[in-house]
Amino acid sequence: MAKTDLYEAPDYYLLDELLSEEHKLIRASVRDWVKKEVSPVIEDYAQKAEFPKHLLKGLAEIGAFGPTIPVEYGGAGLDYMAYGIIMQEIERGDSGIRSTASVQGSLVMYPIFAYGSEEQKHKYLPKLASGELMGCFGLTEPDHGSNPSGMVTNIKDAGEHYVLNGAKMWISNSPFADIAIVWAKDEEGKIRGLIAERGMEGFTTPETHNKWSLRASATGELVFDNVKIPKENILPNVSGLKGPLGCLNQARYGIAWGALGAAMDCYDTALRYSKERVQFGRPIGGFQLQQKKLAEMITEITKGQLLVWRLATLKNEGRATAAQISMAKRNSVEIAINIAREARQMLGGMGITGEYPIMRHMMNLESVITYEGTHDIHLLITGMDVTGENAFK
Repeated sequence: MAKTDLYEAPDYYLLDELLSEEHKLIRASVRDWVKKEVSPVIEDYAQKAEFPKHLLKGLAEIGAFGPTIPVEYGGAGLDYMAYGIIMQEIERGDSGIRSTASVQGSLVMYPIFAYGSEEQKHKYLPKLASGELMGCFGLTEPDHGSNPSGMVTNIKDAGEHYVLNGAKMWISNSPFADIAIVWAKDEEGKIRGLIAERGMEGFTTPETHNKWSLRASATGELVFDNVKIPKENILPNVSGLKGPLGCLNQARYGIAWGALGAAMDCYDTALRYSKERVQFGRPIGGFQLQQKKLAEMITEITKGQLLVWRLATLKNEGRATAAQISMAKRNSVEIAINIAREARQMLGGMGITGEYPIMRHMMNLESVITYEGTHDIHLLITGMDVTGENAFK
């Protein structure tokens, strides 16, 4: 029998007072959905290494797919504070489920909205928002991860269409995606974005197996063998690396909020356990070292909450920089992974079981700390921003 989800979100600095009533209503609806639909099944799906596809409909219904996309294109027309809150609540449930939503909104819908033609926007965005179509994002290659400009996937002009060749890997949603936003070099060496559709001859999506992380998320490859891409499937309004990097900024912003959700879930679990678990005649929460752990957790969570709230405010004003987003992504994931490890210790042996969410969060965060820019790459982005010196080359 599934255990009841007793999660209560920490708010040590009364940050709820900085949120609008609409933000709190959105959060409540997503939190209720996660408690009802995700928490009871997620441990089983993670153990089976299977993606719970039945959750896609619910994700669409709570507005998790492209919440900031305007209503005229099927989105919810929400602000970035709402988007962050939605990602935080979903990742509190599971990082893999949040990855599915992040990819759909930030890496598939956003580039079509920002770089696509009006025809492309009307053709794809409403169906992506409703979950009728699911998408994925092809940037990382077998030999090019942190250095995407080295990509070898390419398109050649064949008159009436382009011919696409190459391969992408570590692609969330690829095994079931209906479309893929793919970044490839044209004959001049410029990076272009395009929409590949399932069913195009020569386009396959082999699934990646044997993952110890994001086990309840579907990951795979994108393989292109002389795939004919219609010219109307090229994203017309961008060329160069700024195209995919603009998408990654959107996704990293969502992760900054999302990873905090995982941290909050681990903290809440450890806090409740510390009050219930009795050793040496009293609850372990009464011992100094356990209080030290909990005090450090809530301090880091509170600092992270302030950081993402301010980042959301700047993003709503169009003032958030890529470097600011990098700092928040890196900080949130780092504190989340540290909190998960400390919380696991507090639970002792129980911490490694599926009775509690901590070990699953910890393994998931090992992916989150690497994707959308590794931990080290984000440090260098901050370093370059404050010094003006490029350490990448």
